[in-house]
Amino acid sequence: MGRIRRRRGQRAVAVLVLVGVVAVATATYSRADGPDYEVADCARADLGGRSVARVWNEALLELIRQVVPAPTVHARNLFHTSAAMWDAWAAYDPDADGYIVTEKAEAPGLGGAQRSADVAAAREAAISYAVYRLLLWRYGTVSDLPAAAEQLDAVMASLCYRTDFESTEGDSPAALGNRIAAAVIEYGRDDGSLENERYVDSSFLPANDPLPVAESGTEMLDPNAWQPLALDEQIAQNGLPIPGTVQTVIGPQWGGVTSFALPPSDDGTPVDPGPPPRLGDPLTDDAFKQAAVTVLRYSSQLDPSDGVEIDIGPGSLGDNTLGTNDGNGHDVNPYTGEPYEPDVVLRADYARVVAEYWADGPKSETPPGHWNVIANAVTDSPGFERRIGGAGVEVDALEWDVKLYFTLNGAVHDAAVAAWGLKGYYDSVRPISMIRYMGGKGQSSDPDGPS
Repeated sequence: MGRIRRRRGQRAVAVLVLVGVVAVATATYSRADGPDYEVADCARADLGGRSVARVWNEALLELIRQVVPAPTVHARNLFHTSAAMWDAWAAYDPDADGYIVTEKAEAPGLGGAQRSADVAAAREAAISYAVYRLLLWRYGTVSDLPAAAEQLDAVMASLCYRTDFESTEGDSPAALGNRIAAAVIEYGRDDGSLENERYVDSSFLPANDPLPVAESGTEMLDPNAWQPLALDEQIAQNGLPIPGTVQTVIGPQWGGVTSFALPPSDDGTPVDPGPPPRLGDPLTDDAFKQAAVTVLRYSSQLDPSDGVEIDIGPGSLGDNTLGTNDGNGHDVNPYTGEPYEPDVVLRADYARVVAEYWADGPKSETPPGHWNVIANAVTDSPGFERRIGGAGVEVDALEWDVKLYFTLNGAVHDAAVAAWGLKGYYDSVRPISMIRYMGGKGQSSDPDGPS
């Protein structure tokens, strides 16, 4: 067995590529005398052109939709699953380096097309066992989703793999996959996420008592610190009821979670833009108040009765500089060479749809999963060519998907580490608290007026 090593990521994160869901269809072929980890005389499902990596990615997204939303946790699970798939794929490539497991497998000794087919089959099996065992642990055990085992077993059955093949010994692809899963599970035990504590950092104590949302105003000991909300009942963004009526904080420890490509950080802020504005701070008091006013102004645009219309067509929106929203649209449709037709809608309707998508509606795969849905949709676009970095020879679907998910979810995981690291370190106020608190204090924009 090859070496297993851990790393703090030092790879450059690739440009994010953007998922529709295609159902598993009917059987297309049968393996009568296959390896001992395959189900004998099993008719494998038609994957509808999808790779095995894509099948498992969609299975993971479906699991995410069924548990309480926690973007930090799901981003980590997406990345670790993608890393497991990459390590299984890389084991059969002489030049590729594994991320967590660097073991090299013995490639089938046949030549020509038969060897390529055998390598592809070995990769599919190794990937499947690695992901199956990892997701059983992460969702069946850690997230306590009763349906996880049944759903994951169904995926294995559709691929004609035995779920009772648990061996980590030997050279078979299934044993390799089981070893990779065991290594990734072990890797996650001390990566800073507090997986063994169900990701709960019990050392974090809110500075403020809960805010009763049904009542007006709020009382705060520290108007610059986070305040939990007290609700009559809690329904998660995917429609699941949450026990208790007072919110709990998500991931204040997340800045210390082992990242993919971020620099190490002693204080949990691997990307630190500096502290947020503070109410009462002579240097940033005005910026704090203006931030609250900006939220109110944007919120006022959610009322459709104002009748304001905007053009949301590609001729008006898009063409942004990377990482910004500064674009003014595209001059012409590159396919037709003609300008885009306007698409005029109520501003409030458009704003609500955007907010609801990213805030996560029922059965959402949460923002980390959204990027996977978008990535798969782009890959499915008519005429799309699988060329790494947009150049070179076109690769097969499995290689494309494995590399896509590894880079995409490495970036998504790092975004969660960076964002929640800042939330935990600076413990800053949420908009509903800052607006209610300042509203209770009266106006402050007119020095001569009552305050």
